[in-house]
Amino acid sequence: MGDDSEWMKLPIDQKCEHKLWKARLNGYEEALKLFQKIDDEKSPEWSKYLGLIKKFVTDSNAVAQLKGLEAALAYVENAHVAGKTTGEVASGVVNKVFNQPKARAKELGLDICLMYIEIEKGEAVQEELLKGLDNKNPKIIVACIETLRKALSEFGSKIISLKPIIKVLPKLFESREKAVRDEAKLLAVEIYRWIRDALRPPLQNINSVQLKELEEEWVKVSSAAPKQTRFLRSQQELKAKFEQQQAVGGDADGGDDDEEEAVPQVDAYELLEAVEILSKLPKDFYEKIEAKKWQERKEALEAVELLVKNPKLESGDYADLVKVLKKVVGKDTNVMLVALAAKCLAGLAAGLRKKFGQYAGHVVPTILEKFKEKKPQVVQALQEAIDAIFLTTTLQNISEDVLAVMDNKNPTIKQQTSLFIARSFRHCTPSTLPKSLLKPFCAALLKHINDSAPEVRDAGFEALGTALKVAGEKAVNPFLADVDKLKLDRIKECAEKVELVYGKKTGGAAEKKEGKPVTGKTPALSGTSGDKETKDAATKPGSLKKAPTAKPGGPPKKGKPAAATGMGGAGAKGKKGPETKEIFESELSIEVCEEKAAAVLPASCIQQLDSGNWKERLACMEEFQKAVELMERSEMPCQALVRMLAKKPGWKETNFQVMQMKLHIVALIAQKGNFSKTSAQVVLDGLVDKVGDVKCGSNAKEAMTAIAEACQLPWTAEQVVAMAFSQKNPKNQSETLNWLSNAIKEFGFSGLNVKAFISNVKTALAATNPAVRTSAITLLGVMYLYVGPPLRMFFEDEKPALLSQIDAEFEKMQGQTAPAPTRGISRNSVGGGDDGEEEEQEDVGNDVVDLLPRTDISDKITEELVSKIGDKNWKIRKEGLDEVTSIINDAKFIQPNIGELPAALKGRLNDSNKILVQQTLSILQQLATAMGPNIKQHVKNLGIPVITVLGDSKNNVRAAALATVNAWAEQTGMKEWLEGEDLSAELKKENPFLRQGLLGWLAEKLPTLRSVPSDVLLCVPHLYSCLEDRNGDVRKKAQDALPFFMMHLGFEKMAKATGKLKPTSKDQVLAMLEKAKANMPAKPAPPAKVSSRVVGGAAPAKFQPASALAEDTGSNTMESKPDPKKAKAGGPPSKAKGVQGKKVLSKPNLKEDDDKSGPIFIIVPNGKEQRMKDEKGLKVLKWNFTTPRDEYIEQLKTQMSSCVAKWLQDEMFHADFQHHNKALAVMIEHLESEKDGVISCLDLILKWLTLRFFDTNTSVLMKALEYLKLLFNLLSQEEYHLTENEASSFIPYLILKVGEPKDVIRKDVRAILNRMCLIYPASKMFTFIMEGTKSKNSKQRAECLEELGCLVESYGMNVCQPTPGKALKEMATHIGDRDNTVRNAALNTIVTVYNVHGDQVFKLIGNLSEKDMSMLEERIKRSAKRPSAAPVRQAEEKPQRTQNISANASMLRKGPAEDMSSKLNQNRNMGGHSESTHTVPREFQLDLDEIENDNGTVRCEMPALVQHKLDDIFEPVLIPEPKIRAVSPHFDDMHSSIASTINFVISQVASGDINTSIKALAQIDEVLRQECKVEVMSGHIDQFLIATFMQLRLIYNTHMADEKLDKDEIVKLYSCIIGSMITLFQIESLAREASTGVLKDLMHGLITLLLDSRVEDLEEGVQVIRSVNLLVLKVLEKSDQTNILSALLVLLQDSLLATASSPKFSELVMKCLWRMVRLLPETINTINLDRILLDIHIFLKVFPKEKLKQCKSEFPIRTLKTLLHTLCKLKGPKILDHLTMIDNKNESELESYLCRVIKHSMDQTGSKADKDTEKGASRIEEKASKAKVNDILAEIFKKIGSKENTKEGLAELYEYKKKYSDADIEPFLKNSSQFFQSYVEKGLRLIETEREGKGSIAGSTGISPQMEGTCVPASTPTVSSSIGNTNGEEVGPSVYLERLKILRQRCGLDNAKQEDRPPLTSLLSKPAVPTVASSTDMLHSKLSQLRESREQYQHLDLDSNQTHSSGIGTTLASPSSAAANIDDLKKRLERIKSSRK
Repeated sequence: MGDDSEWMKLPIDQKCEHKLWKARLNGYEEALKLFQKIDDEKSPEWSKYLGLIKKFVTDSNAVAQLKGLEAALAYVENAHVAGKTTGEVASGVVNKVFNQPKARAKELGLDICLMYIEIEKGEAVQEELLKGLDNKNPKIIVACIETLRKALSEFGSKIISLKPIIKVLPKLFESREKAVRDEAKLLAVEIYRWIRDALRPPLQNINSVQLKELEEEWVKVSSAAPKQTRFLRSQQELKAKFEQQQAVGGDADGGDDDEEEAVPQVDAYELLEAVEILSKLPKDFYEKIEAKKWQERKEALEAVELLVKNPKLESGDYADLVKVLKKVVGKDTNVMLVALAAKCLAGLAAGLRKKFGQYAGHVVPTILEKFKEKKPQVVQALQEAIDAIFLTTTLQNISEDVLAVMDNKNPTIKQQTSLFIARSFRHCTPSTLPKSLLKPFCAALLKHINDSAPEVRDAGFEALGTALKVAGEKAVNPFLADVDKLKLDRIKECAEKVELVYGKKTGGAAEKKEGKPVTGKTPALSGTSGDKETKDAATKPGSLKKAPTAKPGGPPKKGKPAAATGMGGAGAKGKKGPETKEIFESELSIEVCEEKAAAVLPASCIQQLDSGNWKERLACMEEFQKAVELMERSEMPCQALVRMLAKKPGWKETNFQVMQMKLHIVALIAQKGNFSKTSAQVVLDGLVDKVGDVKCGSNAKEAMTAIAEACQLPWTAEQVVAMAFSQKNPKNQSETLNWLSNAIKEFGFSGLNVKAFISNVKTALAATNPAVRTSAITLLGVMYLYVGPPLRMFFEDEKPALLSQIDAEFEKMQGQTAPAPTRGISRNSVGGGDDGEEEEQEDVGNDVVDLLPRTDISDKITEELVSKIGDKNWKIRKEGLDEVTSIINDAKFIQPNIGELPAALKGRLNDSNKILVQQTLSILQQLATAMGPNIKQHVKNLGIPVITVLGDSKNNVRAAALATVNAWAEQTGMKEWLEGEDLSAELKKENPFLRQGLLGWLAEKLPTLRSVPSDVLLCVPHLYSCLEDRNGDVRKKAQDALPFFMMHLGFEKMAKATGKLKPTSKDQVLAMLEKAKANMPAKPAPPAKVSSRVVGGAAPAKFQPASALAEDTGSNTMESKPDPKKAKAGGPPSKAKGVQGKKVLSKPNLKEDDDKSGPIFIIVPNGKEQRMKDEKGLKVLKWNFTTPRDEYIEQLKTQMSSCVAKWLQDEMFHADFQHHNKALAVMIEHLESEKDGVISCLDLILKWLTLRFFDTNTSVLMKALEYLKLLFNLLSQEEYHLTENEASSFIPYLILKVGEPKDVIRKDVRAILNRMCLIYPASKMFTFIMEGTKSKNSKQRAECLEELGCLVESYGMNVCQPTPGKALKEMATHIGDRDNTVRNAALNTIVTVYNVHGDQVFKLIGNLSEKDMSMLEERIKRSAKRPSAAPVRQAEEKPQRTQNISANASMLRKGPAEDMSSKLNQNRNMGGHSESTHTVPREFQLDLDEIENDNGTVRCEMPALVQHKLDDIFEPVLIPEPKIRAVSPHFDDMHSSIASTINFVISQVASGDINTSIKALAQIDEVLRQECKVEVMSGHIDQFLIATFMQLRLIYNTHMADEKLDKDEIVKLYSCIIGSMITLFQIESLAREASTGVLKDLMHGLITLLLDSRVEDLEEGVQVIRSVNLLVLKVLEKSDQTNILSALLVLLQDSLLATASSPKFSELVMKCLWRMVRLLPETINTINLDRILLDIHIFLKVFPKEKLKQCKSEFPIRTLKTLLHTLCKLKGPKILDHLTMIDNKNESELESYLCRVIKHSMDQTGSKADKDTEKGASRIEEKASKAKVNDILAEIFKKIGSKENTKEGLAELYEYKKKYSDADIEPFLKNSSQFFQSYVEKGLRLIETEREGKGSIAGSTGISPQMEGTCVPASTPTVSSSIGNTNGEEVGPSVYLERLKILRQRCGLDNAKQEDRPPLTSLLSKPAVPTVASSTDMLHSKLSQLRESREQYQHLDLDSNQTHSSGIGTTLASPSSAAANIDDLKKRLERIKSSRK
């Protein structure tokens, strides 16, 4: 026992493996307990035993084995992982358990097997059991059979596959062991239970005794269908249902339904082994069959007959055999042999099934023709043959042949054909018998029912009855409209008798009978017929069965169908109601007509009809009209009335008024009565005669339209056109055609006889009268809308001139969709007619192709030609093929009958000569076009062989084959290709090219299909082997195709199909399936009535979200599965659209235009995130390559398929670059409208664009870059940030292009790189660009280095990655580059860094070679730059806009720009370019703008001493000319209008070349001086001012410092600038356009100029400064007062903040503010106080009182107080209402201060005088009474303070002082500012000198240079003197003004530097926006302010600079000074010009 204790301690799993059986037994017992205890099926405990279970069942000890089996059973039942053990355990059970003597062991083994089946491992178990049947031990065999039987009985035939079992059954019956035979018998009985008679054929060869026994057993089998009683784990719902039923007790009603599901019908054919018979044919068969003696022929046929008795035949090439049999049937004189050959054909068809389909087309016509034989046995054999053949093909495929025979003269042929049709219909379902088929068949059968031979009539009735039964009344009735009642009843009677092969689901007649009889039949049928079709039979009736079996089912069921049929009937009637009733209206004699008319018309009317007096006739017509208007429809005798109208004078009426009335009455009758074709015939001739009449034409057309509505357009049109062309009048002809064009648009195209029109149109095109020709061409255009490109085919033989006109007309129509029919549909919508009509219209697309006159070329395909094609000599074969080509070319359109050609061509597809193969392929392409959809019947015998050619080793042959297959598929649709095993057989071939080609093709086609034949499943195993193919491309294609297979077959079926794979392969494939499941596209939406038709198979539904659908269809449905009811509510328009959509389906060539309506980018939720995850998880390839390989392109295609519209994707991935251009154009077009879509697919779009970078085509590249610019603009507006993934898969490829040899492309790329910094951090960009400097392309290196320089310049050193040191070292290595441009670029970049960073650069660069270092030092010296402190912007890294700005920007974006756009467009001839023209190359000035904008604040970082050099940093941007001269590709467009010319000139104002600038200024001045032209400058003011202050800055920073420059040049430039500005600011309307930000910068520039000591040193410097003073005054007075006040406040705030700013600067700003305060009383009403108060609020927030008091000067606080006081005084308490723009009023003291001031002024006396003045005045002790003196002086000072009366006030004060010399004005002056006091004193002195006549000039004292440029009010007199004073001419400012003007006349165009710089207008011109643009955020910190200003510039949309362009028609007063000196001007101008030369 000691041993026991040892193993007792072991864990369970170790016990189970112990060598002692007791230990194992104990282990198994414990394991069993454990297995029953574990609740969680996924517990990790289970995994421990995975490897042990096999040992459990194969234990060598019998006792232990029993326990082991129990434990194993528990394990399999409960463990999640048990499935993995299936194979080994099942095999163990079979080999080691079934041979045990103990019954219990066998039982457990059997249970284990069944349990494995339950956990979904049936296939593996069955495989092991079938292997067991080969075991030598009979015990094992018996046990295996028993297990199989048990499994089948419990799980059913759905789960246990019977085919392999039935295969081995015969062998089991032959066993020597009785036990085996008995068990086999039981199994056979069980199988019979499930599949009934299908089991008979496979067992027919067993021992007859056994067979008899079996038959006896089979009879006993219960007839009730068997049911599954045990269920798989995945079938739990079924199980629940089953148990519930059992509980209820037997079969409750629900049972039937499940039973249908549970028992699939097994087709005996499937269970059979195929037999190969071709090789078994007698060797001399083909000789014998041609033998003269009929006996020999008979022998040959009998040999075949014997072979084809095999029920299933191996597929192969039976073409030759079929050909000889067909010949016997058709040509043999011995009827016995005909019958025999027919039997052989029947046998072949039955044995090959679908595989025979390819031969069906050849044989059917022959058999039908042969029905002329009378002998019953022949007829019967032929019937059997044709019926068997029908089952191998579809009705569609043989319809042409059958219809052709229908018109045969022989009655027997007619009869037999009709009977054949009837039998064929029985095999159809409503879906396989669509209207397009019913229509021609019904038409032909209608002829048969009217035939003279009774048997033909009967057969016709039977066929129509069958059709009625199958398709339902609703579908068939429209075609039976002309049938009289007797015949109709006969047809219905036949319909009652018909029994269908398929169960009947819906449909008119069938439902009339009570439901029960119908259902009763079905099960019987499904039991007996061993045919494949019965598979469906069982499932179809399900829907019907349920209702009747429910107890109350009977009566309601009856009611329902009756309603349905009633409805159907109503539909049919409603649709053709009027016509059906009266179509047979007989012609009435004139007497009868008169009688009928007399009954409804007044007598007087009838008498006066033919009166000689026209007035009487007119009166008669009026009465006639009234009578018609009042008549009821039912009472109106239309024919009688129209005959009355036609009565003499009838249509020869000479008076046009009477005629007009007459025509109008015809229209009324047609509208209001039941108007028949008979009536129409009476009037149409007359109408056509009048249609060309000038006065009556329109009435005639109206009447014709009314008739068309009554009698249907097709009939009317045919009559009208025929009549028109039978007469000579060309006017009538052309007007008739015009009417028809219009009518087609109104009525739609359905039912029109295109053929008839085309012949008439051809006549019209040949007419001599041009009007007729034009009308004909217009009509063709309208027809083209409906028919599409095939229409042109009819006219290809017209003269080239005509053809080009037709083409032009078609071109116009391209892209338009046919309008919705507005007429002719009102009646159709009654009842159910609606639907029918719609489907009828759908056929238009098809019909047109059918209408093409097709030639029969079968007679040209001679034996000789066929033998040529098969000749041994390739040259002769080529001749044969050439002949075929020319035959097809000559015929253009051919009938499907092409004789022996298919077989001959098929032989050439594997010709050894590849040239011939290609020629054959092109013939086949031609054939597809020529034959149209009828090519379908050749798919199997010619199409599939073309697919084989996809495996050719030559690329061009493969390409040709693919083109051919596509051409065919376009005509045939995909169904024919996918049916049968042909495709799977092709895929099976292990040819990598074939597999790639075929899979690629399927991946392209499958997504567009709504459903596919089940045969596609046969391809799946081969698809899986492709997934593991050795060839990578095959694997790739297989992976791509996987989701599309899954989309149709579903994941379950696909996963199930992996069962046959090896375990390793299976796991891999399943993983791929899982992945494909995630990417699986949705199926294209089915045409749910109307709405989704628009999708028409063109693209998967995913590409058209529901909303798009709803918009498209005009219906009100918004769901993705539109509710048909709702769709109908959409009314006629939506229906028409539906029709249009359907047409798309049927005609692929129309799809181009129709399906482009939806969005091009579909937003897939989380699509982008998922793609990134996939890339991260390496599920897809990372986008990283030197050149894009196919798999990248394919991967991108796959990823795009779910989120890019299919048609666009086709363009994007087209082989031809023009399609790429198209795609880009579409993407540009949709950019704005689909922002979200673009952003959601951004990663894919960028990846696609990188592929375009590898194209060699420049036009695509240019277009791509254009798109990118627009795209990045959009993204920055949307504040989007590129993800890392997007950046890394795009930027490196973009940088490659910066090295492009073409200049324009490089510029574009640089522009894009610049723009990218707005949506991607510059520091990260830096790394990518740095990478680009390592390129081998020197241009790329140079450009990248320059770009790095720009980045450092714009963003400071922080941008350098990983550290500035490393980055600089890297850059410095390029100084020694062998390429000169790279060296220069490297040097320039480092100089740029030096300018930003100073001498530290040398430390960072590290050691350079001596040569490099000297080059660098030299370059730094040359740049003559002292580094300024690094730009403040360094800290700012992420180029994000702050919130504030974005808010502003969005407000502003919507600003004036929008209102102006229309004017803008009028000004530009090239409307189309409004976006692209200007958005192109403005990139490189961006930084410049932004820097300029910051000038005021940058100071804060600089020491006060360096103040004048403050703007040095701006310079480098202006140095590299080329960078700025980025000329737009649309350069010429820019000159196409005034606006753009002005933009151009303005852009030159800022030129670095002084002469260019002077010329530009002169041109602008010229415009400003001519009153008539002034307004063209409107809208460009900001732009102009920006250019000028930039030029001022340039002079200040660069020119003044330049020693080499002649200083006279600078003075000239100054004079020009100031002169132009003065001119501008004299024109008030223009001056007001200047916006706040621009004014701020302008004032900054001017004040800086006033303070520039270098200017005074110039020769004429003093004059310059005077002129500037004058200009400042003008600016203050004439600008928009709100804007200038706001600008000054911000400028003051900036200057106080900037520590480096000189106190002088702030002082001058304040002086300007005082001047403004003086102007306030006049301007107060024009000022937007809210904005000013907001500015003051911000000022006070930044400078609270305490801070202001710390300022060195008290002026700022006093200035502000004065301003506020003045405002309060002027507005009073109302001022407090203007604080609306301030969000938080507590942030500053503004409100409290205003309240104090108001309170104070309330307390004061009511005096209006200034408060200060009052105080002063009260102290005056005068002789005169205090009050009086006060009043007088106050009045005087008030005048001095006002703008207009300053002079008058000063004069009065002078007088007053003279009068009262002791008067004390001191108190008045004391409280005023220093500025004011000095002004008054100077003014008084001035008057004194004037009065005393000293003659000295006012101007010189007016503003003296000593006043440091104060902008004192004293200039007012100066201004007047400059205008009016003649003696002021020598020295006054006007003199300088004149000189300036003359200088400015120098003109010329050169540099476009400013060209695309956006002005500030768009941002700043909107008064409502409070903050000042250039310094919006001053209050947060300087940093954000700088950032913002930069970004505002960058985000500006350039177009705005034109938005205000010319055309704002304000008239402007021309400045008087201009007029005053015009002559003088001219003289001087001449002088200067000559001196310049």
